[in-house]
Amino acid sequence: MIVTNWGLVDYQEAWNRQLAIADDILQHNADDTLVFCEHPSVITLGRTTQAGSILESYHSERFSNVPFFETDRGGEATVHNPGQLVGYPVFNLQRTTPDLHLFLRSIEEAIIDALLVFHIHAHRIEGLTGVWVGGDRKICAIGIHCRKWVTTHGFALNVNNDLSLFDTIIPCGIHDKSVTSISAETKIRHSFHQVREEVAKSFIKIFSLKSDFDKSLTT
Repeated sequence: MIVTNWGLVDYQEAWNRQLAIADDILQHNADDTLVFCEHPSVITLGRTTQAGSILESYHSERFSNVPFFETDRGGEATVHNPGQLVGYPVFNLQRTTPDLHLFLRSIEEAIIDALLVFHIHAHRIEGLTGVWVGGDRKICAIGIHCRKWVTTHGFALNVNNDLSLFDTIIPCGIHDKSVTSISAETKIRHSFHQVREEVAKSFIKIFSLKSDFDKSLTT
């Protein structure tokens, strides 16, 4: 597994680059790649997004410059913005276990494991994909697409990002729950680099794969 960091990259560009990696895996048996990045403020809509998930507040002057994208991932509406750690595991599941349910649970486990370093005891909620703190605060959203057992899209872990943009949507289509971040839970602005490193280590452990770290990951 290659682990690489793209830094701050436009959502559409990152999507195109994921597809190129997926094609390389399908056509040339290229290595699985775990991509880390951040995105400028954007709202993305998954395949199951319901009407009304984008709220009237999205059209206010404050958020008028925030674009949205319709995507092919699972799930509903979510937000990406700077200070949020986005991870795209572009993996060929036939190399391990071709089971999407297990893959999603493994991503959740990797995030839960990494958050312990920051003294956050996160967990799953039955029937709701993602990682939660307390009874109702989502700290990490997850949505994937799979083609011929090769995955794209992934997770979005709130680290130090501005959560107010979530006020323009019904996050993941869930009306009675809120969102949180590592900094909101700990009252400390943690090093983004450290969070990224801990998540990378957890992925390597949970997926039991040897990894070559791209040099850019340490920047």
